Amino acid sequence: MHPSMETTVTTAAGYAFERVIDGICDLDWASLGQNELKAVAAAYYFFSKQFCETVDIACALYPTDEQLIELRAGECDTDNLSPYPGVAEPGERMSHDEFMRRVVKMAGLPVAEAERVQKLGADYLARARVETATTRTLSLASYEDGGLERVFRAVLRAQDWNEPSLAAFRHFLVGHINLDSDPDAGHGALCRHLVPNDTILPLWQAFRDLLVGAAPRLAQ
Repeated sequence: MHPSMETTVTTAAGYAFERVIDGICDLDWASLGQNELKAVAAAYYFFSKQFCETVDIACALYPTDEQLIELRAGECDTDNLSPYPGVAEPGERMSHDEFMRRVVKMAGLPVAEAERVQKLGADYLARARVETATTRTLSLASYEDGGLERVFRAVLRAQDWNEPSLAAFRHFLVGHINLDSDPDAGHGALCRHLVPNDTILPLWQAFRDLLVGAAPRLAQ
């Protein structure tokens, strides 16, 4: 355990960021149609980009942490989502944000919609990038050790995935649930020693705002 973490004995339970996760999960995901789901996928690409940045930041902050190095390999240079038709060739290695970039390209959003989500994504990245390296590093445990799994299961309540890019997005979500959920060998276990606190709250708030901005029906 890193010296800066040795005295951190609290758990995530009861923190305000957990209530934001609850709020995201309680959004009206089942009401979304295909076009709204495509917008969510396009917005999620920016989260995925921020996530991969954060893994690199964590590895720079703790360059000898073997668990973080393994996490980076499994998120940023991996074939664990390959193959997928039209997105990834058999055995092709890539970062998960590259997988999502290709999914969004496949979706072919109308220009005006793509520009709208692009602005939302740029705003989201700007909000995330003002946070300190330590804060962003601590956020990894909240993402990988249950937070994103809960969000992904909520997104999967949407009803209509019968479109190639959405089927690829669903593959991404289901694949990540499987990658994160193993209590001993999953990605959550690789960053559980990073115990988050409410310094990460702005990151989850920004993620919520990104999703709702992409599909305003979620908040109705």
